[in-house]
Amino acid sequence: MLALLFPGQGSQAVGMGRDVCEESPAARAVFDAADTALGFGLSRLCFEGPEAELLRTEIQQPAILTTSIALLRALEARVATRPAFVAGHSLGEYTALVAAGAFSLEDAVRLVHARGRYMQEAVPAGRGAMAAVLGLDPAAVEAACAAAREETGGIVTPANYNAPQQTVVAGEVAAVEAACARAREAGARRTQPLAVSAPFHCPLMAPAADKLGPELASVVARAPEPPVVGNVEAEPNADPGRIPDLLRRQLTSPVRFVEMIGRLRSLGVTGVLEVGPGRVLGGLVARIDGDLARANLAGLDDLPRAAEFVSAAR
Repeated sequence: MLALLFPGQGSQAVGMGRDVCEESPAARAVFDAADTALGFGLSRLCFEGPEAELLRTEIQQPAILTTSIALLRALEARVATRPAFVAGHSLGEYTALVAAGAFSLEDAVRLVHARGRYMQEAVPAGRGAMAAVLGLDPAAVEAACAAAREETGGIVTPANYNAPQQTVVAGEVAAVEAACARAREAGARRTQPLAVSAPFHCPLMAPAADKLGPELASVVARAPEPPVVGNVEAEPNADPGRIPDLLRRQLTSPVRFVEMIGRLRSLGVTGVLEVGPGRVLGGLVARIDGDLARANLAGLDDLPRAAEFVSAAR
């Protein structure tokens, strides 16, 4: 049984999608539709940069989503994918909703363009931070965050449960630093500050959630087919009426990626294909469940292997 996974921010690179766009009319149509929906040349930024522009959150999010869907459409032109479930990491949940037919590409790129802008605006520069805690179990990271909140009076919470021994925390700078210190005291192998523009998936994103809520409510969502295993609940959802609230809550809630992969496994999934730029999720899946078959579709060269993988995993 097959599931498709879609990456979030940080997987971008100048040149992404250009090779598949040049070879696949289906992929080219995706980039053309995104350019039209946004009213500017997103495809040019993906293919040519500059990198500084592509790194802007409000550009990065629609760029990764568009590239991921372009790769998916190129794959679908070769082989019927028919996944049992789809899922994505943070931004990737929107991509999964497009893949499942719940959102149109045009609606999705407009939503994530706004989402990126609201996320960037939610916290003044220099107030927030994120850091990866490596080599410590999630419960110990949660305890470190609780101790840091008591110590500093600031906000810090787990933001991404990425792997059994890798949890990202987010919040106010002093609180994040204190949580990292407590985590090291508890035995973390190391803590690594992340070069991000804002502290995502924590309570500091409440202003962004408030702004995005009405825009989510204005978009017509259809029943996702297949169901989407979401970030907030780590459960499959096929009810279009629940999508706006789940996506609004996603901004202030942690990404439960470890639980998502475990849930897919419990539902009978035996193989996962990561579709989009970069190869981060496949590496995380290997740490979560080494018995799951894995493959990546990050560019044109991956298409033949991805098509074989899909055919074998269905």
